[in-house]
Amino acid sequence: MDDEDDVMPPPAVVLVTGASGFLGTHVVRTLLQAGYRVRGTVRSVQDEQKVRHLRSMFPGSQLELVEANLNKPTTWVEAVQGCRFVHHVASPFPLGNPRTVDELIRPAVDGTLAILKACHSAGGVDRVVLTSSMVAIADQSGNKVPYNEGHWADPEKANFYGKSKILAERAAWQFIKDLPEGEKFELAVVNPSLIAGPTFHGSPSSSMEPVRRLMMREVKMVPRFWLPVVDVRNVALAHLRCMELPEAAGHRHILFGSNMWMPDLARVLRKEFKPQGYKVPKCAMPGFLLSLVGCFDKDIKDTKEMASKPVKMDNGRMVNVLGIKPRKADETYIDMAYSMIEAGFLPKTEKYKTRGSIISRL
Repeated sequence: MDDEDDVMPPPAVVLVTGASGFLGTHVVRTLLQAGYRVRGTVRSVQDEQKVRHLRSMFPGSQLELVEANLNKPTTWVEAVQGCRFVHHVASPFPLGNPRTVDELIRPAVDGTLAILKACHSAGGVDRVVLTSSMVAIADQSGNKVPYNEGHWADPEKANFYGKSKILAERAAWQFIKDLPEGEKFELAVVNPSLIAGPTFHGSPSSSMEPVRRLMMREVKMVPRFWLPVVDVRNVALAHLRCMELPEAAGHRHILFGSNMWMPDLARVLRKEFKPQGYKVPKCAMPGFLLSLVGCFDKDIKDTKEMASKPVKMDNGRMVNVLGIKPRKADETYIDMAYSMIEAGFLPKTEKYKTRGSIISRL
């Protein structure tokens, strides 16, 4: 056999949109560990706050950063060139309350379509993995029959964020359906619940809010909410499996770990961090008081309506098809709190004891 026959082909190039975000960073890390070359998109490669952690975490690795923007369709044509797989993770999710369709829905739908059109024109993409959400499946909490991948939420009953995820995912499935048979590529979708876990990126995210508010004692009493949690490391692994497994193509995948009662989250954080000087509240907020506070705090009102009862989700495809065992919520949130302290999102107290590098323990 000639020496040329022994040369292994280079690993496939995989595009990850929103590579600098909370989930995007974990997806990049998981793909690199699996041996792929990764091209990650960010809005600006000059924004050190957004990209510094990627460069420090993956020095000298097979990670390339390029600029692309959901509001600029032409930027995706070049980004997709030469990629065999695409993970569309990026989606607008402002910390505040969006007031217009332009803030969430239009960039979510138009951005998704722009990426799919770029994949089609490039011609070399085998499969796209789309990050959707549980809100594209579940209309409300407190359901008696578990939601499965066949359920679709009603966009007319959803808030701006929920509507953006529903319409963007529907647009993606319709785009693939409408392609000529000889031009189709595969689509797999992940529908995670509330994503939590260790954070590496440089900007705050909505996923941090429950931990931040409790650790900073911004609430004197603990709201009685249910949090339908899935660990970000499970979600990143699901992206890899949805990219590689033949049986994932053409399917949605609910990613769900467990429901966590907010007072239980406070108890977990208090046990771990009270000896280290963090004053996590202990008393649960009575229901009548929660309703009263909701009249003045829109965040609490919206959360109360969505999470007054635990949601039931069928995560059978996650466990049996993707082969992913959900991490325990206690571990998820403790790791998240430590990572937030190490990253500067929470202050270090005089009694704080670092657990070492979060990255080394993943």
